[in-house]
Amino acid sequence: MADKLEGSVIPTGRREILNYTRHEPFGVVAAITAWNSPLLIAIWKLAPALAAGNTIVLKPSEYASASTLELMKVFEDADLPTGVINTVTGFGAEAGEPLVTHELVRKISFTGSVEGGARVAGLGAKTVKSVTMELGGKSPQLVFDDARLADTVHGVCGGIFPPAGQSCIAGSRLLLQTGIYDAFVEKLLEVAARAKLGDPNAADTSVGPIANKTHFERVLAHIERARQSGATLACGGNAVNPEGATGWFIEPTIFTDVTPDMPLARDEIFGPVLAVMRFDSDDEALEIANDSNFGLAAGIWTEDHRRALDLANRLEAGTVYINNYFDACTQSPVGGYKQSGYGRENGWEGMRDYLQTKSVWLSTAREIQAPF
Repeated sequence: MADKLEGSVIPTGRREILNYTRHEPFGVVAAITAWNSPLLIAIWKLAPALAAGNTIVLKPSEYASASTLELMKVFEDADLPTGVINTVTGFGAEAGEPLVTHELVRKISFTGSVEGGARVAGLGAKTVKSVTMELGGKSPQLVFDDARLADTVHGVCGGIFPPAGQSCIAGSRLLLQTGIYDAFVEKLLEVAARAKLGDPNAADTSVGPIANKTHFERVLAHIERARQSGATLACGGNAVNPEGATGWFIEPTIFTDVTPDMPLARDEIFGPVLAVMRFDSDDEALEIANDSNFGLAAGIWTEDHRRALDLANRLEAGTVYINNYFDACTQSPVGGYKQSGYGRENGWEGMRDYLQTKSVWLSTAREIQAPF
């Protein structure tokens, strides 16, 4: 894409004027990554920022710096010019804040929590920096009564449990049409019970650990809160110690009888916790799905493509999956609506986020008319 950035010649209606645009880098980009998928998120930021002609200072999460430092060794081996990519490790106050507020930084790309994003955006606003935010989610998966049962159950489970729910696009709200509710829940519990927790490097592991102890305790607190709020714990909900594995593990957890007003349906848990709700009509499903402060992703499971496309147009989400979930590629943009953030990563939209547009006016007139 680096050699395919094209400006435009704009028709102004004046024969003696040539007006064209060009796209230029910001200069220094500050990139702050989260502890989930730290290497993937870093590369999503590094590649377009560099291709656009910027230099970059990367600050990984204090919980997940090791893979980023290993990546830096790769760039050293590749003889990347000194100073093009830089890494600063540390906590937010001592490393992140000075980076965001530095006078030479003109562009910020942040992936993390809503609270962290609001803090970064506020700091960046003081010197009017361009900011891209990829924040949290509470993504709904809408399952209609004509969906293929077995395939959809596997898709729903795959959209939440393999990373132990530690993905911003995790499909953590399951909306089931009333006609299939009981049969779907029965099959869902059967599949979830087969999940093998363990070492993420083991080939037969299907669900890995929670990333750190602090977050482990936070997820368990959310589960206890859901129990007390009136939701029915259908399976899981416990901390476990899989044989041969170390770390903090929580069983795949499914709550039924969830209502849209419960904290379980509204707060991002970022753990292996699925909230199951029911609906009758397309409009009701859409109303429940959009009733959220988040808008990162959504899933639709139906054999009616007219319905699927209509709902995809009306869902308030940056990514909509139809009869699949969790797909991604570098050519396709990723980003959120509402409190899930703004700006895009990946694709042409992601590339443009690291560029600023300049409009150039060239006069070919032989003389300039006197102004007065």
